[in-house]
Amino acid sequence: MTQKRLLDDQAQAMLIQQHQLDQTNQHLDKMLGSLDAMAQDQRSNDALLDSLIAQAESIVDGQTIEFVMDDCVEVVFDDYLVEASSTYEPTLQPLEMLDTVDADPTAGWASYLTQLDDYAARQGIEPTEDPFRHLMTDTQRIALEKRIKEDFSLKAANCDKYDYMIAGTCGLIGGLVDVFFVGVPGKGALGKWADTQTDNAVQRFAKLNGWSRKGKEGDGTASAIGFLERKFKINYDHATTHATGGAVKNMSMSNHHVKSLGHSPDLVGLFFSILDQFTSTAHFVDKGKLISINTETFELSGSNLMAKIFAGFMNWLGHLFSDMAGSSGGRGGVSGGRGSGIPIPFYSLLQFVNVGSFGQHRQTFSTIAVKVFESGYDMRHGLAIAIPVLITELFTRMMWVIKRRFYHGQDWRNCIPSANNPELRRMLLIGHGSLCLVDVADAGLRSGGNIVAFLMRSNMIAWVRFGTVAIKEVKAIYMAGSIDADAVDAYLDAEYSRMLAT
Repeated sequence: MTQKRLLDDQAQAMLIQQHQLDQTNQHLDKMLGSLDAMAQDQRSNDALLDSLIAQAESIVDGQTIEFVMDDCVEVVFDDYLVEASSTYEPTLQPLEMLDTVDADPTAGWASYLTQLDDYAARQGIEPTEDPFRHLMTDTQRIALEKRIKEDFSLKAANCDKYDYMIAGTCGLIGGLVDVFFVGVPGKGALGKWADTQTDNAVQRFAKLNGWSRKGKEGDGTASAIGFLERKFKINYDHATTHATGGAVKNMSMSNHHVKSLGHSPDLVGLFFSILDQFTSTAHFVDKGKLISINTETFELSGSNLMAKIFAGFMNWLGHLFSDMAGSSGGRGGVSGGRGSGIPIPFYSLLQFVNVGSFGQHRQTFSTIAVKVFESGYDMRHGLAIAIPVLITELFTRMMWVIKRRFYHGQDWRNCIPSANNPELRRMLLIGHGSLCLVDVADAGLRSGGNIVAFLMRSNMIAWVRFGTVAIKEVKAIYMAGSIDADAVDAYLDAEYSRMLAT
């Protein structure tokens, strides 16, 4: 049975139940009317009886009749009764029995539907194509249609010039932050801050797992990385082409994290990490192709499947922490370099885009993406470039709230910056579009035509965010007036949670 058929059957059942309720109410009205008539007759009879008693007492008083009570045990009134023909007819008609549905709780839903169909046939109820429409009154239906149009339909934005000016300014601020405080990986102020925060996160994670610096001099991060590398060993950490038996070309210490899918800090990386640990394999991407090689037998801890999966997850997470700030060798060397971190989530998938011919050496986009990663475009740089995007997002939403509250005079409850609001959605599009324009202009001017340098200065997260907002805006323009399924689902989920809470 499809979901639609189930809902239609439930609605038909509700229609029949509504008919039963209406019939019951009508029956109750008839009963109340009969009771009122009986009460009226009773009052009339009481008044007539009182009148007869008064007349009898008057007659007795006028004839000075005395009543003497004898000591008797039994009085037979039948001797004093006079038979007379009666023409009395009842004024109230007996009520008919209500038709019911014999519902058996143990019979199941199908049996109940059969009983409802039999009831509908007896009562002359015809099934309708849209039973939900008949469950509402005209007033309820009009109110529902108005609510759907106002709250659950996609609307085109109606922004004024101030909205565009505010959004453009917020995007410009984010773009300037990106240009002057991010720049190339590891060089700008925000880039250095992101590197420091990553180092601190690695050390804190290592401490949670038993690492102690013990007052040793030198780079504590390198020591923490070495501890995590020893504690969370995995079988897919091949660092060179030679380690893979030549299966993966041009792989080195500087790019093996991006070529190995298990090193990706996302669902793709988690999937391939668990797969590699269970099957003793390693999966890499090289020139748009997925390559799988066999590794030495790897045994996960745990006595059952769930325990092994959890152990595999912890190995994956712990190894990511050991690599996100670079390797222990790269951080602990004489130069004290930055090291090669792990890629931005889903960045590894760009290697499957093995198309095009770019640069002096006419390389494909897949090869260019690897070279950009080798230049430091890793997750640490991803944290840095996310800050201008976050600034643009927050400033735009904040200014929308301020304008809506103080310029338009809306109540605070109507100033919640939800992305479903068409004006805010358009402002976010303009804001992130402005950020991307500043970003691409800066990258184009400073790269000198070098595609790798251009991508190194590009804010990938800004472009992803702009793309998601643009898709929503195009969808809203194209489908203006139609139902917003996401908004309906969110409302129903909230109502369901509220019902469970009460």
